[in-house]
Amino acid sequence: MGLNKIWIRTLSDGLLRADQVTGLTAHATPSIPGKSPRWLLDATIAVPAGSGATSGWDIGILHRTLIQTPVEPVEAPEVLARLLASLDEPGAAGIIEPTATRSAGGAGAIRFDFRSFGDSEHVSP
Repeated sequence: MGLNKIWIRTLSDGLLRADQVTGLTAHATPSIPGKSPRWLLDATIAVPAGSGATSGWDIGILHRTLIQTPVEPVEAPEVLARLLASLDEPGAAGIIEPTATRSAGGAGAIRFDFRSFGDSEHVSP
């Protein structure tokens, strides 16, 4: 993708350039006694991440959480992938902002609003 002018707001890491995203996943955190699990929408980044211990060095993939919700964000990875594909055009530049919502039936959903750097308007799919 040529999305080097498209940025995605993350939960706690600021902005992530969209052309660095190689995967999108939604998964639940483990439940902790007294707390319900949370659902995370993560972006996998095209760089390795390492951590070490006395037993050696471990290389894994790097994830950035885009948003956290109390219920499963139904189809969120697919919705964001479609939006990114539609923005893969010369001259497209701006910020995608994920927002948690709920459908009328109570299912979790994530809305992705795109604000172009050239406009003051918001565009939602």
